[in-house]
Amino acid sequence: MGPRITRVESVEFSYPIEDVGTDDAGFNLVYEPGATTERTLYALRVHTDAGVTGEYVGGNSPAAAQLNTVADYLVGRNPLEREKHWSELKRALRKYDRMGIGPVDIALWDFAGKYYGAPVHELLGTYRRTLDAYASTYHGDENGGLDSPEAFADFAEECRDRGFGGFKIHGWGGSDASRNLDREIETVHAVGERVGDDVDLMLDPACEYETFADALQVGRACDEQGYYWYEDPFRDGGISQHAHRQLRERLDTPILQTEHVRGLEPHADFVAANATDFLRADPEYDAGITGAMKIARTAEAFGVDVEFHAPGPAQRHCIASCRNANYYELALVHPDCANTQPPVYEGEYSDQLDDVEDGRVPVPDGPGLGVDYDWAYIEANQTGSRHVYD
Repeated sequence: MGPRITRVESVEFSYPIEDVGTDDAGFNLVYEPGATTERTLYALRVHTDAGVTGEYVGGNSPAAAQLNTVADYLVGRNPLEREKHWSELKRALRKYDRMGIGPVDIALWDFAGKYYGAPVHELLGTYRRTLDAYASTYHGDENGGLDSPEAFADFAEECRDRGFGGFKIHGWGGSDASRNLDREIETVHAVGERVGDDVDLMLDPACEYETFADALQVGRACDEQGYYWYEDPFRDGGISQHAHRQLRERLDTPILQTEHVRGLEPHADFVAANATDFLRADPEYDAGITGAMKIARTAEAFGVDVEFHAPGPAQRHCIASCRNANYYELALVHPDCANTQPPVYEGEYSDQLDDVEDGRVPVPDGPGLGVDYDWAYIEANQTGSRHVYD
């Protein structure tokens, strides 16, 4: 019969990020001296009768709400039957974006690794044990941090000197679109002229540009500087195959899309429609390690690369198991404030700027995800939302 799930437990908690606020629209995280942003995450435990618990910390409120609708399904079932559970939850959440699958699936992979005494990357099939990283910045600010093209170029130079092989710009958001567009173009050139011969450069406007013309104008600046990729430029939200095919046909810089496209099939459709050069995947957003690896294998079948979004232990295991992946995203980084990483890891795991040695990060090699969570911190900072299913 195998092991059985006896209880599923979800805990909401918050933690502070010092010297970080938001831009004038209130969405993008930016450097703001003296400010404190409270961030909310979820901690998930899948308990079993085998005496082994699958764990994962991450997720957001919509994902937690979806988990609440399907968690009872898991109780009493074999935690090793991930593919079966993935398929059932995919159907159950068909009316939603299915982000609730991600944390559950990652926790089930963590269980499997602990159960078999192996790291997740070995269960997936190890291709590498260290990963090349790129520095992925906070958004541009007006507060003395990344507040000018020169400031971005200075930081790019610092990251190059730290050994990073890539540097990604998140530019300015907010309402002054014309001024921001000029600064974006100036920043593309300033960073390219300063370090473009030494590192791979990426630009991620995070869907800020208001028109196709704006996206095209900045993309041509990327062409002039030989950027490695151009990601999610304009306000279709990153989901229009037609729009991005039109953009791709007019630029030399490769396009990276699908961070905001949910599900395996739409990712495949993006490639089939010639609407992107790289595929984006995220084990938290894309229905877990199971879903993200399906996207990675689909990319491989099409002969394109998959680039995983955001840092985290699940991402490290996925990249370690892919031939067709180039970089690990160390995000968000800044010369004057810390990454957004929650203070929940015990031991050596960390995603801060100073943790990258010679531009590379290791893949955890302990059982499961290979990380230990500080449950005392999580429970001490619980926000009041705790759900138990048994």
